[in-house]
Amino acid sequence: MRAPSPEGAGRAGRWLARLGPRARRILRRAAQIAVALAVAPWLLLAALAALTPLPPELGAPEDHAVSTVLLDRHGTVLRELRAGDGARARWLPLSEAGDRIQRALLAAEDKRFARHPGVDPIAIARAVGQLAAERRVVSGGSTITQQLARTLVPRPRTARGKLGEAALAVRIEASLSKREILEQYLNRVAFGPGLRGVEAASRFYFDKPTRDLSLAEAAALASMPRGPALYDPRRGTGPLERRRNRVLDRMLAAGLAGEAEVARARAEPIALAPKGGGLGAPHLVRAVLGGALGPGAGLPAEGPGAASRIVDRRATSITLTIDRGLQREIEVLAQQTVRGLSDRDVGAAAVVVIENATGEILAYVGSHDIDDAAGLGHNDGVLALRQPGSALKPFVYELAMEKLGFTAATVLPDVELSFPTADGNYAPRNYDGRFHGPVRLRDALANSYNVPAVWAAAALGPERVLARLRELGLRSLDREPSRYGVAIALGDGEVRLVDLANAYATLARGGLYLPVRAVRSFAPSSPPPPSSQAASSVSPASSGSGTPAEPPAVLPERGARVLDAARARVVVDILADDRARLASFGEGNALDLPFPVAAKTGTSKGFRDNIAVGFTPDVTVAVWVGNFDGSPMGGVSGITGAGPLFRDAMLAAARVRPPRPFDPPDPEQLAEVEVCALSGMRPTAACPHHRRELLPRGDAAALSPCDMHETVRIDRRNGLRAGACPDATVEERVFERYDAELTAWARAAGRPLAPDAASPLCGALAGLDGAPGAPPAGAGAGARVRVAYPPDGARFVLDPSINSLQAIRLRADVPPGVPRVRFVLDGRPIEVGPPFALDWPLVAGAHRLRVDADGATASEEIAFSVE
Repeated sequence: MRAPSPEGAGRAGRWLARLGPRARRILRRAAQIAVALAVAPWLLLAALAALTPLPPELGAPEDHAVSTVLLDRHGTVLRELRAGDGARARWLPLSEAGDRIQRALLAAEDKRFARHPGVDPIAIARAVGQLAAERRVVSGGSTITQQLARTLVPRPRTARGKLGEAALAVRIEASLSKREILEQYLNRVAFGPGLRGVEAASRFYFDKPTRDLSLAEAAALASMPRGPALYDPRRGTGPLERRRNRVLDRMLAAGLAGEAEVARARAEPIALAPKGGGLGAPHLVRAVLGGALGPGAGLPAEGPGAASRIVDRRATSITLTIDRGLQREIEVLAQQTVRGLSDRDVGAAAVVVIENATGEILAYVGSHDIDDAAGLGHNDGVLALRQPGSALKPFVYELAMEKLGFTAATVLPDVELSFPTADGNYAPRNYDGRFHGPVRLRDALANSYNVPAVWAAAALGPERVLARLRELGLRSLDREPSRYGVAIALGDGEVRLVDLANAYATLARGGLYLPVRAVRSFAPSSPPPPSSQAASSVSPASSGSGTPAEPPAVLPERGARVLDAARARVVVDILADDRARLASFGEGNALDLPFPVAAKTGTSKGFRDNIAVGFTPDVTVAVWVGNFDGSPMGGVSGITGAGPLFRDAMLAAARVRPPRPFDPPDPEQLAEVEVCALSGMRPTAACPHHRRELLPRGDAAALSPCDMHETVRIDRRNGLRAGACPDATVEERVFERYDAELTAWARAAGRPLAPDAASPLCGALAGLDGAPGAPPAGAGAGARVRVAYPPDGARFVLDPSINSLQAIRLRADVPPGVPRVRFVLDGRPIEVGPPFALDWPLVAGAHRLRVDADGATASEEIAFSVE
């Protein structure tokens, strides 16, 4: 301020001297009053400020001050769980905000922020003058500190309220540095409806951290505290763009931005980030927060609701294991699958992808659309209990390899069989409605034949099968073994898709079980007290933006050994064998991918559930297709329903985890040997077809020669056995031979069986094939007959409402060369010839039955009852 000149001071003195004493007293008094009036409000304000307590929020952050951000494994935001007041809020240290938002905010709200003590007399005088001249509010007089005070302690817009607000502003200025005040303002003031703090607004509107905002975007955000609802860009960007441009002009006028910078910013349109739709993995978030995946999912606390307690303690972020890009791609694939199968009564789909080495969930799609009310999309197909169908067969066969000495070459019966249950007899059927006779285990599993799997489960016993499935994590199978029976091999029980996927991941790991993980890291943090914020450093667990840095993947040294490593590797080899499944699935099926994949499908009873699950060395993919209300689909099987989605999901996962071949079998444990295609035994000269098979070394060394092929001398004139026929009339032919269990099937299927009778054109040669009275090959001490029906322990009930005869057909399996058999029923023999069946009227009581024949070993005696 310029001092008055001596001449001016002299004139004033002479003027005062001409006044009288009374006038001078009045003038002096008026000056004193004016000074008092000017100083008194500030003294009052200072006194009130001294008496005003500092809000506790500024000393210790309140609970629920921030929302919780859920991130994918790469730090990409998936969704935000709002704070306790329902707002999105993320605390941002001022040092991480960048300078553009600070410059824009100062120009928009308080350009003299650095110089005033909490209230700005110049701004107040300007606002009062504009109000008097324009008769409307042209500009506000509130400083940034006053706005912070108003946010912390809302007051009515009265003179008394304004005075209290100003006093609190002065109190804040006396307690905090300017940087601390600005940081509190940036994090506590509303920047839009439901948005508290600039970082939450920046992420919501522009999908980027505040420090990465352009000048135009920073000016737009700085415009919003003046009217969060008025300038909400989701209601139209026009008002916000006009306000933004005024802020840019103020920045230019205040020297906070250059002309070229402002010109570029004014030309930039307001481009909002697209509104997310389903990108937040809502089913997975709900599963994590509800503890549905269990304590092994990687939560910092154990027990149900652990993650909910984490959120209650206000975690700033939870980093999930999923990959957002893969998640989104599979969401779209699931939607396309349901739309494509809607005409076949398919209303829902679910997919889960697991990283084998860690058990981490890479994608989790609980339903094709969580907002599909008609399709019950809020249900979670990854956690829902559904029947897996044939998807349990690999574990039944692996257990049979361990406990019963089965190998991939073991021949199993695929013929009509019956198994007694508590509810009656159970006769399994194959999906194609046919029986395939003797099948090697490899073909039985690859083609998903039902009868051999049930036969293997019966040989093991349901108790052992259930115990193994529970060891693999399928603990929803919690009923008594008798409840499931041998049908457990066909998925007659309900499991969760995530548990089934992890069981297959265990198979991929060579038999090592690991729990699934859904959470990688957890960043607990509320903002530090103001006294330490300015100098705070970023913790090692966080990046500069407050996002937890991705921890290095910690591979477990080993999991719990559940499956035998060698047998598990054989099962993997079978599931990855495209050629073995050709008989049922044909070429170019959904499981035929351009890289090695071990896969299996399953369809539950009544076409209510489709399952497809499989793995590469690195990832496991499991798919469910069906309806959440349990209604059946229109004849959709695992290969036509879940299979195509499995293929697409596996291709998507391969872009995240590039596929590689399975590791070769351990030569110290496994050997590839040649076997007879029919018998699975060591080939002899009579075996016409050979196959390469993978066997444990001990089993390979103990492989016996094939006994299902025989070379027989035949009289070419009539095709009967040649006894002492001249060599000129004899030729040697190769025939197949079966035990009693398979002979009936072989006859019906027209298999090449050796003739029973000898040629009458040749003389007898005692003791050799074809000799009259001598049993042909297959009928001797080594041949056995058996009771084919009824099964041991069968129970029949007479229906009193039926007047006609009620009967059952007794059947026997008989090897070649046995012309007649005897059914010995309750000690009474009844002689029967081909086809070795007898219709027997039911008689109430307990009964016992065996079958015997001349030249063959008698069957074991079975018991059944009629009530």
